[in-house]
Amino acid sequence: MNKTLTLGAVALTAGLGASTAMAQSLNVVCSNEQAWCDLMAQNFEIETGIDVAIVRKSTGETLAQIRAEAGNPKVDVWWGGTGDPHLIAASEDLTVPSGVDVSGQLGWSQSMTEMSGGKAVGVHVGLLGIIYNTEVLAEKGLEPPACWRDLAKPEYEGEIQVANPKSSGTAYTELATLVQLFGEDEGFKLLADIGRNVNQYTKSGSAPGKATARGENTIGIGFMHDMVNLKKQGFPVEIVAPCEGTGYEVGAVSIINGTPNMDSAKKWVEYVISAPAQSAGLEVGVYNIPSNPDAATDPDAPDMAAVKLIDYDFATYGASDTRARLLDRWEAEVKGAGGVVEE
Repeated sequence: MNKTLTLGAVALTAGLGASTAMAQSLNVVCSNEQAWCDLMAQNFEIETGIDVAIVRKSTGETLAQIRAEAGNPKVDVWWGGTGDPHLIAASEDLTVPSGVDVSGQLGWSQSMTEMSGGKAVGVHVGLLGIIYNTEVLAEKGLEPPACWRDLAKPEYEGEIQVANPKSSGTAYTELATLVQLFGEDEGFKLLADIGRNVNQYTKSGSAPGKATARGENTIGIGFMHDMVNLKKQGFPVEIVAPCEGTGYEVGAVSIINGTPNMDSAKKWVEYVISAPAQSAGLEVGVYNIPSNPDAATDPDAPDMAAVKLIDYDFATYGASDTRARLLDRWEAEVKGAGGVVEE
């Protein structure tokens, strides 16, 4: 009898061990570049032994998904992408506080965490800019742009690409930047004037820069760290910080409300703000500004101190009602002025 009990106990223990092992998994939606998504998942698995299923989606797509799945989430963690949608998710209780200690992170990371009630932890900064292809520009006899207002010049008709702000956090940052720089009415007038020169509104925020680098497009709008990567690959491009000033993103990481894998999700947050994890981004051309002051950086990466930045109002432009209203106005006043729109 004792032998039977012992065998039963061993079997039960083995079963519990198997259940625990099965529970050590994580579903992550990533709004960074695919190579960075894959590398971070791989390194996290090696570091922790936790299996990661990771999929890349833009911030707009992700926000829509976690709204649709509220109460029955299919995702545990949302990593990367602009901070505004992370703040919206936090305000709608779609995400929960991670409880992770951010006292060692840079000030803007701590501010994002505090602003969201601990639900969105800042992981990187990206500066908004303009990229142009030097060879295509020369072939067409065009002068390079230096300012936001330059993009409205009639000679740039059909030469500009930017993402769709309804799907792309990058493009929403551009929209919110111009509204803050010039005032809402003047900002939307400029967006519509620029829109007349847009050949395509892409789904992804990094797509315009890539098309410009390949010579398929002349001028693109996006984040400078993506542009640095393209330039370092040898593409004939130059990067412009607009003369009037520019906005920026604080990319974030958030844990989804209702996740059954809270412990693993917290480990993900702790890992992605660590210096070794952030330093690894250089291996795949990640040149944004990391939140951990001990993370390695590249001398060619964008420098916040060297760029004229606006005092970006994350609280206002990260609010659900503000975002919805501005996107409705973009749909009514800007969308029809330009080229093909990828939804």
